[in-house]
Amino acid sequence: MVKITPNPPKAENLSAYTTFNTQKLREAADRALDAHLSAATPAKPDTQDGQVFSVVPGLNTESVLTSLSETLASANAMVSDLAFELEGSRRHVALGILQLIELGALLADRALDDVELPR
Repeated sequence: MVKITPNPPKAENLSAYTTFNTQKLREAADRALDAHLSAATPAKPDTQDGQVFSVVPGLNTESVLTSLSETLASANAMVSDLAFELEGSRRHVALGILQLIELGALLADRALDDVELPR
């Protein structure tokens, strides 16, 4: 008959299995936690308390104004679509918002025209 399981350790060798160097275990655990937790902790962002969004620091003015123009164009399209589905005073409110968006887009375009491009 063939025995499939290995022989258990002898009683006199059991102490080798139950003796731990707790200092070395603690040091190893601390190193593992430091490696995992310090990498997972992000650096504190440059934002104020309660601020959800921010613009990347150092972004040039032309890029900011270009993004602003594109954002206003998207808002214009959404409100324009909404305004033509409404009637009465709600439509007038949506068209008023649309006009404000248009004015903002004109100002952004004018500012873009004034930005000096690097040569």
